[in-house]
Amino acid sequence: MRNLFRKKSIEQIKADAAAGFTAHDFSELEGGTHLRRSLGLFDLTMLGIAAIIGAGIFAMVGQASYDGGPAVIFLFVFSAIACGFAALCYAEFASRIPIAGSAYTYTYASMGELIAWIIGWDLIVEYAIGNIAVAISWSDYFTGMLRGYGINIPAYLTMDYLTASRTFEDSHKVIEGAIAQGQTLEAMRNMSGDALGQISEGLTPRVVEAYAAWNSAPVVGGWHVVVDLPALMITFFITTLVFIGIRESKLAANVMTILKIGIILLVISLGFNYVQPENWSPFAPNGVEGILKGVAGVFFAYIGFDALATTAEEAKDPHRDLPKAMILSLVICTVLYVALALVLTGMVSYKFLNVGDPLAFVFGPEGVNIPWVAQVIAVSAVIAIGTVFLVFQLGQPRLWMAMSRDGLLPKIFSSIHPKFKTPWFSTIITGLVVAIPALFMNLEEVTDLTVIGTLFAFVLVCAGMLVKDKEFEGSKRFVPHINSRFILLPLLLAVLFTVYYFNPTMFSDFFSVVPEGDESWLRALSHKIPMTVYLLVAAGIVGASLWKNISLIPCLGLLSCGYLMTELGITNWERFGIWLAIGLLIYFFYGYKNSNLNKAENEPLPADGPPPPDAAEELKEEEE
Repeated sequence: MRNLFRKKSIEQIKADAAAGFTAHDFSELEGGTHLRRSLGLFDLTMLGIAAIIGAGIFAMVGQASYDGGPAVIFLFVFSAIACGFAALCYAEFASRIPIAGSAYTYTYASMGELIAWIIGWDLIVEYAIGNIAVAISWSDYFTGMLRGYGINIPAYLTMDYLTASRTFEDSHKVIEGAIAQGQTLEAMRNMSGDALGQISEGLTPRVVEAYAAWNSAPVVGGWHVVVDLPALMITFFITTLVFIGIRESKLAANVMTILKIGIILLVISLGFNYVQPENWSPFAPNGVEGILKGVAGVFFAYIGFDALATTAEEAKDPHRDLPKAMILSLVICTVLYVALALVLTGMVSYKFLNVGDPLAFVFGPEGVNIPWVAQVIAVSAVIAIGTVFLVFQLGQPRLWMAMSRDGLLPKIFSSIHPKFKTPWFSTIITGLVVAIPALFMNLEEVTDLTVIGTLFAFVLVCAGMLVKDKEFEGSKRFVPHINSRFILLPLLLAVLFTVYYFNPTMFSDFFSVVPEGDESWLRALSHKIPMTVYLLVAAGIVGASLWKNISLIPCLGLLSCGYLMTELGITNWERFGIWLAIGLLIYFFYGYKNSNLNKAENEPLPADGPPPPDAAEELKEEEE
């Protein structure tokens, strides 16, 4: 059991990266093949903004604003604070362990191999599987943009197979009923959601598009050929860009990110002129409960800054630039998000923002009616989601590369291309993992799974900081040590009192079990499990803060991110548990016995253990 939590020292992690090989057999050293260091502070900050600002702000801010009203800005601020605490912990680790692998590498050094494997497997949800949803989302925006310019791609080439087949089976009678009333399929494809709803309650643009895709698709061997071709195209293009080099990737990310920020500033500045202050009243129409409904969507808008840590070995000065870039990108995005939410809820009433494209909506006919701005927003959404896709496609191969170096994955995953200096095999596999499911599968449900997986990673990184806190004493620290003994408990009590003031039924709501619909009493009770677990963990942390001299910032990061996890519902916890169980099976059947640390225990390294001086010297020269 003790071997499951064996750790790699920070020195050993750096030595393995310096050697540039995948096993502890130094005879396999191939002249020091490393990643190319070409990312400065500006590049890293742009990559962080590129990863954060994407589909979350262009789509999900509408639903969050509808649920919470103008007060949704508090949820943006709270999510930013939660991410900020986690970002400070990431920054501390990044300044000490400037190695690709992000939370996986940090956890290996602080909490041991099993937890590191769990977090590495968990991050696949954020990067690779999350990018499947990003590819599908990009495809929707791209085809919508083309349609605005009169370019129509056949519906069966713009939708995944499962969505088309399931929607056709569930809703074909509604469409056929509308056609029987004199409507045409082509006319309905050009109608807004409100216009379709007036024809029939079950009609939506998505239903009409799915029916058109299924009905017009070629049939081969009894199978309807329905594939999401734009999702395949963006995956192929971005994967190729990531494959050929980090310099090309950073140039593309910088250009697209600057353009994206410019368009968002245009929306804020132009929209400010149309703000009607009366739309901000009431400020929190649905109370605290309404604000918290948007947790998944708002937090999804912040996901991405942690992907910067996977580029540590391609940063010119990772010790200095990585921590600064994480904090800068988070601060810049928070300011933009709050300003954007205030402008949107000021231009039109929150009651009308329950739409998939809120930015375009407020400038459309039902808003201030400036058509050219709506077209610009459509283009910017395509660019924004494209940059998110780029950064996550950068992150996943480098995570697999780090795991492969440690023996937890086959060696080929850490193979570096001799010309392009990129993890070529991991990049190709990442492209396939995203492209194939995005062609045929509807994975919209992975949005919540991506959020809970990312929050779990944040929680473990914060916990890792608590574990390594004493080791970091006496050395230069990026995150100062603040004794939590006399601060944490009063702070939590103040937060609890504030929440109770605005939501006086919080205690009775927690202790009451009310089944909804056909739900059983036990199933209704299960919804209380995440909060119950959280309260027990929180009590343990408070107790530890009173008993020991533990650092405040990691505690606040762990508690705030842990609370956001409780708001995602028991269903997402169950899916996440199944995903982790699959990962544990792979670890025990392959990773455990092939781990470099396991091999080192059975076949001890030579007495001169550290890697050849040439390799370490090469890394030192690259860092300088």
